[in-house]
Amino acid sequence: MNLGSHLSVSGGLYKALDQAAAYNFSSVAIFVRNQVQWKITALNDDAIARFKETRERLEIRNVVAHASYLINLAGKEEVRAKSIPAMISDVERCQQLDVEYLVLHPGSNPDLEKGINMIADGLNDIINQTKNCATRILLETTAGQGNCIGHRFEHIAAIIEKVEDSSRIGVCLDTCHIFAAGYDIRTTKAYNKTMENFEDTIGFKNLFAIHLNDSKKDIGTRVDRHEHLSHGFIGKEAFVNLANDKRLQEIPFIMETPHEKDGDGRDWDPINAAFFLSLIKP
Repeated sequence: MNLGSHLSVSGGLYKALDQAAAYNFSSVAIFVRNQVQWKITALNDDAIARFKETRERLEIRNVVAHASYLINLAGKEEVRAKSIPAMISDVERCQQLDVEYLVLHPGSNPDLEKGINMIADGLNDIINQTKNCATRILLETTAGQGNCIGHRFEHIAAIIEKVEDSSRIGVCLDTCHIFAAGYDIRTTKAYNKTMENFEDTIGFKNLFAIHLNDSKKDIGTRVDRHEHLSHGFIGKEAFVNLANDKRLQEIPFIMETPHEKDGDGRDWDPINAAFFLSLIKP
């Protein structure tokens, strides 16, 4: 099982790798810069070298970066004008660090068709301006809050179809988000139906990462609130199916559950990991 969590880079990017190894994770997710600021500070050579050396030494299998939350490729002119260069910078930063995946929330616009076209055009611009980069941009499925695009599989598929270089694009499926968006995965029957829908609409060939979360809100609420595994409205059976779906064995599962302590003062990441790993059938 290729399991990891989104971990802090406080004190240095390499710190997240150290923490992942301490938890016995094979993969990790990080922000490669401050995710709530437009201002970008260049990486120094020492930080890049230490990150690469630490990853190689600890044998971290996959690193999944997350783009800035400020980026909106379907936003108003002034926001979009900042979003494209910010995304280019994030891609180039990932390339410097040899980070293979960069997750992006597709964007938000009240006009769905216009928004999809703006996102695809923006991605083509970003990819064309980063031709020397191998980092693959992963469109994340969304919960559908407000005017967020990506809460239907068809939205993601429509964007991918318009991206010219398929080698630079893919999908990150978030279990909380798709559930909140209305895709049921609570029972084996419902899980199979949703995954068949995903295969028919997007295709597993385009799936490169999974955000593994339960949901604090019920199905179809379109509210994005993550919960610890099997402690929310999704429940245990969905995670049993995810843990044993052979189509997903090579894909990094990244937990984005709340970063807090349990009642005994223990970190939740290893608790959630132990629960998920316990579901794997012989």
